[in-house]
Amino acid sequence: MPFFETRLKNSDNTYRELFVRYPNNPILTAKDWPYAVNTVFNPSATIFNNQTLLLARVEDRRGFSHFTKAVSDDGVTNWKIDKFPTLEPSPDFPEESWGIEDPRITWIDELESWAVVYTSYSRSGPTVSLALTKDFVSFEKMGSIMPPEDKDAALFPRRFQGKWMLIHRPIGAKLTSEEEVGPGAHIWLSCSSDLKYWGDHQILLKARRGAWWDANKIGLCCPPLETPDGWLILYHGVRQTASGCIYRLGLALLDGEDPTKVLRRSDEWIFGPEESYEREGDVRDVVFPCGWVHDKASGTVRIYYGAADSRICLATGTLSDLLEYIKSCPGPSADSTY
Repeated sequence: MPFFETRLKNSDNTYRELFVRYPNNPILTAKDWPYAVNTVFNPSATIFNNQTLLLARVEDRRGFSHFTKAVSDDGVTNWKIDKFPTLEPSPDFPEESWGIEDPRITWIDELESWAVVYTSYSRSGPTVSLALTKDFVSFEKMGSIMPPEDKDAALFPRRFQGKWMLIHRPIGAKLTSEEEVGPGAHIWLSCSSDLKYWGDHQILLKARRGAWWDANKIGLCCPPLETPDGWLILYHGVRQTASGCIYRLGLALLDGEDPTKVLRRSDEWIFGPEESYEREGDVRDVVFPCGWVHDKASGTVRIYYGAADSRICLATGTLSDLLEYIKSCPGPSADSTY
């Protein structure tokens, strides 16, 4: 496939973006919070009681993170924010002693609960933890489900051949220069019969090498989205430059019945930091969504993302455009770039 022919085009043959930023971004900042915090960012998202619910990562003024719930009727404005942290680190779970970060929410029919998969942080490094909730008020913490160092994890909403599946990202090699690529930090998939003990570990998506936007380090963004064509995956790639890292987003499509099979993967990044609120902040040049919401009636997909680790923003696209784009991208047999 010729280079750059996968991006959707307008009638005048110019390229159009798959996601459009909300013109009044950011939609939430630390100034909106009912108590003193440093930053709010990297929210997960779901529909709860016919409202859009965000579970935002909130960094306090010590540098430790917790989660706070915000709900809105239209998913854009008039957010009602909990007056106190919704989910905090617990002394009963020492892996959370330095905070909890980057939640992903999945509704599990079988359990009649939402699963919140998040990163716990401590002296031992980051690790993947899991909590269940029915109301986003009380939570049943199941503790760490992966050994450190691991993060960027989310569950599929149902079992496959009797097994739960978890996408996650072991940290991988530490990169010390542009030339030293190491084995890379790839996206993995693991299986479990009880949500606690995980095995059958395998690489799902490999980080590419060299000049690619997603070379050396990639990770899952939002939980997998079920579509008529398979499971749609939004992931981030980290480009190392002389002035620092740039976090951008790409897509992949997995088989609907066997998510271990990658059907398509975008060569291009589809969304990256461009606006000042994405380029300037505690960590510059970062767009990082942990949640998206698909409105089946309109076909709209809303991504809620952290911008520069400092604020929460919104961008929208349509599922039909996302699927048209990803189905035009190369399959694994055509990809020799790893």
